[in-house]
Amino acid sequence: MTGPVRRFRALPLRSRLALLTATAVAVAVAAVSVACWLLTRSELRNELDTSLRGMSVQEGYLALTAQGCRQSGPATGASTAPGTVYVQIVQADGTRCVGPGSTPVVVEPSDTAVAARLRGESLHDGATDSGQPVRVLTVTDRSGFTVSISRPLAEVDGALNQLALVLTALAGIGVVGAGAAGLWVARTGLKPVDRLTGAVEHVARTEDLTVRIPVEGEDEIARLSLSFNAMTAALASSRDRQAQLIADAGHELRTPLTSLRTNVELLARSEDTGRAIPPEDRRALMASVKAQMTELAALIGDLQELSRPDAAAPGRLEVVALHDVLGTALSRARLRGPELAFAADDVRPWYVRAEPAALERAVVNVLDNAVKFSAPGGTVEVALVDGELSVRDHGPGIAPEELPHVFERFWRSPSARGLPGSGLGLSIVARTVRQAGGEVTLRAAEGGGTRAVIRLPGAPTPPPPAPGSPAPGPAA
Repeated sequence: MTGPVRRFRALPLRSRLALLTATAVAVAVAAVSVACWLLTRSELRNELDTSLRGMSVQEGYLALTAQGCRQSGPATGASTAPGTVYVQIVQADGTRCVGPGSTPVVVEPSDTAVAARLRGESLHDGATDSGQPVRVLTVTDRSGFTVSISRPLAEVDGALNQLALVLTALAGIGVVGAGAAGLWVARTGLKPVDRLTGAVEHVARTEDLTVRIPVEGEDEIARLSLSFNAMTAALASSRDRQAQLIADAGHELRTPLTSLRTNVELLARSEDTGRAIPPEDRRALMASVKAQMTELAALIGDLQELSRPDAAAPGRLEVVALHDVLGTALSRARLRGPELAFAADDVRPWYVRAEPAALERAVVNVLDNAVKFSAPGGTVEVALVDGELSVRDHGPGIAPEELPHVFERFWRSPSARGLPGSGLGLSIVARTVRQAGGEVTLRAAEGGGTRAVIRLPGAPTPPPPAPGSPAPGPAA
């Protein structure tokens, strides 16, 4: 069974469809033909039985037949019965008296039972002494004789054989026609699949993701074509974003690397020539090298964070105390902006379900953005009320036409291009907040500056720690 199944699966799809169609039609035609043949056979035999029951044998013929049984030999003389009807008298002991001109038929036990008055009649298939099939009706005549009347089954079998030939021919024609129709239907129905296959092969061969398949109708093939078009569009967009990411990353890496290379070359030249760099210049040079290395490290970390696809599952989600995360992020922000004042008087407890490290990085990025654009001696206002975290600086603000681009990767406003940073911080914020089920907005604040607002859905408050167990610290 495994071999035929394997060979069947090796056939082309249209051949399998045609073969399955022909097989289904063949089974259906065979079932109908057999049912028709059996029904016709039953009707013909019923008509034969009815004709046997309607026959009557003349008393003179029966007397002549009985007289022949009393003679030493079989009865002779012209037959008074039709040539296609066989008549004989059956005795209770199983002997028979064959009518003149008739053909002897084998006596069955049911016939002797009628002769012994044990049954009223017997209707069954029988055979002549020469083996010819007949239909036999044995009854007791009015004159008291038990008479067997038989008719050959050849007249019924002949009609049935002709019917079988006709049905076989029709079935063969139907199966061949069904196979041809199935092949035509398969070729016609699979044309959209052929187009889809050609498009897939073209994409695999040329990596051309601009291919689109025309969509016709609303059937499964149309849905498959829509899915393929959506898939190629998504792949093309992903490839474009990847290329843009590489180009932007190379552009952003070039500036700190160039500056770092220049500073290192100055240090190396000083060592090679023996001409010492003044202490103040050397300290400034080392500070610049350190700053460039810090910027490179931050940029590489941001690129690693953004290397995961947007649809990738986030890390392990936990119930996190957002107010604790904010406290840790404020501590880091105060170190980066010691000349600034941080007003965080309205911070209320709020728990969210998020990835702790990613959430803290997002909050730190928002605070760093405020520190970056705040003037020395300025104030950064922070509040956390009912799951809404707002950070407001008093810097120069963002122009309205620039607001739609602030969460794009590597985008930097013209006023921020002279400041440190890669333009990836707010992209990471938007991604982390979106994965936690929240939203982030950036808008101009009244009186100047910018206000960043993060809204995160709440999570059930975690149970208090068991007695004696250490209390959980802020997310790292």
